[in-house]
Amino acid sequence: MSELTHSAAWQALAAHQTVIRKQSLRGMFRADPARFDRFSLRLEGLLLDYSKNLISAETLGLLLDLARQAKLEEWVARMFGGEKINASEGRAALHTALRAPRGSRITVGGKDVVPDVHRVLGRMRQYSDAVRGGSLRGHTGKAFRDVVNIGIGGSALGPLMACEALKPYGSAQLNAHFVSNVDATDLAETLKRLDPETALFIVSSKTFTTQETLANARSARAWLVEHLQAEEAVAKHFAAISTNLAATSQFGINPDNVFEFWDWVGGRYSVWSAIGLPVALYIGMDNFERFLAGAHAMDRHFRETPPERNMPVIMGLLGIWYADFCGAASNAILPYDQYLQHFPAYLQQLEMESNGKRVNREGRGVDYATQMVVWGEPGTNGQHSFYQLLHQGTHLIPADFLAPITSHNPMGEHHAMLLANCFAQTEALMLGKTEEER
Repeated sequence: MSELTHSAAWQALAAHQTVIRKQSLRGMFRADPARFDRFSLRLEGLLLDYSKNLISAETLGLLLDLARQAKLEEWVARMFGGEKINASEGRAALHTALRAPRGSRITVGGKDVVPDVHRVLGRMRQYSDAVRGGSLRGHTGKAFRDVVNIGIGGSALGPLMACEALKPYGSAQLNAHFVSNVDATDLAETLKRLDPETALFIVSSKTFTTQETLANARSARAWLVEHLQAEEAVAKHFAAISTNLAATSQFGINPDNVFEFWDWVGGRYSVWSAIGLPVALYIGMDNFERFLAGAHAMDRHFRETPPERNMPVIMGLLGIWYADFCGAASNAILPYDQYLQHFPAYLQQLEMESNGKRVNREGRGVDYATQMVVWGEPGTNGQHSFYQLLHQGTHLIPADFLAPITSHNPMGEHHAMLLANCFAQTEALMLGKTEEER
């Protein structure tokens, strides 16, 4: 066994699981009418109800012991302090600085990075206001009507998820499109919907060398030049998120339309950086700053709240509980909100690319599960496809349900039906059926 799995905290959890697996949630709720109050948290309009997990107060205490053994709070402080906790790449993991308020001080290698963050945010505001307001126009003088993000991985999934999730705040004059697959069909089907005179392309690649992204960008450039019959049109119809000014200039992009981000921003965490420019264009910079403020509020909660009342900590520990002690291999993400249809795919990259490794921080092989497979679809669609497996299959599959209290689109009884389905599914999974009820 490794040092971790041989540790007292790990062994205590393993022993505890052999006892609690014989219990039922039905029995736990019957024995403790205040269970919901005991196992739920609230923060600025968010409610996290984790009472329907197969845990007790003892389980949570043992998981917190494991977190303390791992020096979680020390590592959180090191991350927020800008230390190079990404040991394999020798980099900081400081995406939290992207949403830090002006006037904060966060240093990386002795340099305060907050002024640079807000300098880029200021440039994003200037650019997005000009596009949305019509003062920045295309080669033929027409206002832009379509914004096409060309990127892959974190340079596509984050902005796509956010634009769809925030569609109620989107511009009525701008449409957002996303091209990421090197399969030409992805680009071709997008171009069919565009007018070259009113199309704005954003190429997102830190190094401007990403193979798939550059292939799509060059083909989009050729399409634009062919239709407008002008090489100089590229300077007005293309922007870039990159640090390689030589390559973007060679491509024909105006240096004023190139936005930077930094090596301490991981791609899967980059939607709050200039990678989020398509989001800012679509929802407006005021709303983008509200998006940043929401993330910062959670950053503060994560950094300042004791682990036993800390939403991200609790959710992370539950993932460890299911993956390493209960034998769960996958985690279903089930948003009962059509606007969150891309959220499971976003979480797939966020979690599986972060934790999907077979070695630890020191490069040694591990003897425990590092990550469950993340998957999911919006409800109620999933109820008519894979929920049978959740309810009656042989796999243990933890399921996270997400639901908005109010709808952006009130229509008849739709939202009441949606929430009724969501709550009924959680109740059915929690209770199951006894032999007598079958």
